[in-house]
Amino acid sequence: MHRARRIRKKAVLSRSYNASPQDQFRFVAQIRRDYYQVPFDPNDPNLPPGTVQKDYNQEKDGFATFSWVHTFDPGLVFTVSPFYHYNSANYESSPLDIPSSAKEDRASNYEGGQATVSWIKDRNNLRGGLYGFAQQDSQLFALAYHCPSTIDPTIPACFGLGSLTNLDPTKETPEGSLIVLYAEDQLKVTSWLTLNAGLRQTHFSGAVVENATSPRVGASLRVPKLNWVFRAFYGHFYQAPPLLTLSGPLLQEATNNNLGFIPLHGERDEEHQFGVTIPLWGWTLDADHFLTRAKNFFDHNNFNNSDIFFPITIQGARINGWELTLRSPRIRHRAQVYLTYSNQLALGFGDINGGLTDFSFGDGYGLLDHDQRNTLHIGGQYSLPWRSYAATDVYYASGFTNGDPTLPGDHLQPHTTFDLALGKSFGESFSINVQGINVANRRVLLDNSFTFGGTHYLNPREILVQVRYRFHY
Repeated sequence: MHRARRIRKKAVLSRSYNASPQDQFRFVAQIRRDYYQVPFDPNDPNLPPGTVQKDYNQEKDGFATFSWVHTFDPGLVFTVSPFYHYNSANYESSPLDIPSSAKEDRASNYEGGQATVSWIKDRNNLRGGLYGFAQQDSQLFALAYHCPSTIDPTIPACFGLGSLTNLDPTKETPEGSLIVLYAEDQLKVTSWLTLNAGLRQTHFSGAVVENATSPRVGASLRVPKLNWVFRAFYGHFYQAPPLLTLSGPLLQEATNNNLGFIPLHGERDEEHQFGVTIPLWGWTLDADHFLTRAKNFFDHNNFNNSDIFFPITIQGARINGWELTLRSPRIRHRAQVYLTYSNQLALGFGDINGGLTDFSFGDGYGLLDHDQRNTLHIGGQYSLPWRSYAATDVYYASGFTNGDPTLPGDHLQPHTTFDLALGKSFGESFSINVQGINVANRRVLLDNSFTFGGTHYLNPREILVQVRYRFHY
């Protein structure tokens, strides 16, 4: 397997100006460009000898945000922040791909803003605001078939394609908008009881028009003397659907392959969560349980064995699990260690009720592609002489779902990696940090599901060097 190559260029600008004791102006801008070469398997029997092919993906991203912060009094602050955001991703697969080569160019423009009011008074911490943006997309799709007109039984990838012809590029320019109005309050009833409540109203307009009301409540209770903190939360969440649609030749081709296309609706989640934090002889133990029930659960699926992926929604999903964190105090004023463990089960059920309707879970449940039962982190940091330190992290994962998530089966092989970091400070302003990621250079298959990300292997050993200098002004 050839290694993927990524080239990133990034620039950030941040400025602030205090016009008066009550008024501050902030400006933040960033531009980023990524270039990816997607690896391939040189031992693939479907490739001609000596083939050197790569898929390419180029991404661009940039945003600019201006903020005005006005303080009416020490407890009442008003902030308004208009913004502009641009994002594009251009993907082109090798012309030698079998059974097809794909091309996808997408660009998105966002114009919007947010206005918030924060008011701290007595035992209340109240926040409210308005957030919204308009979005314009430009999307181009193209698909070229390379399988022979007469199916070659030696090329399993061509099964079912027949004598399909190339599809002409299809360009679409969908538009949409989102407006959110919200309010929330944190009330400290006593020194040991805190209540939280909020309400969010969302209006989405695109291929469909939807409105969602999302209430949220929570509470935390601290047991006096023991200082154990119990917490609980219940809330609803709404995620607007993407603007991507299917029409023209691609829609006709989907129909020819007995596929249907249904407009996408927003995902609606119901979340339950409760946990406890226990301090014990300087150590901190935190345990948390969560359960999420989702309707119109978002995922992605590829079109006709190509490298073009379209968003879909699954009728329902159920994701539940628990997490445990253990963190030590400073040991001999030099070392600190931690452990985090997560156990999770991610299930989907029902039919595809949005996007390409090419599979379903039937009457039962099926594993979602990101179902991974066990995840473990063990690590720590040790202070060295001369204002330097060493840190390490050992990571264990039991493996994601193996293959098609709609079919019952096992999981991919588990894997363990470890990272190492060394750092040193020179005075108050200058510091340097060297990080080694996947130091043992493990190479394992992480994901082979039919999702937007496609097949992923664990990245090889990576060495990162970071230099920081803090200016005084």
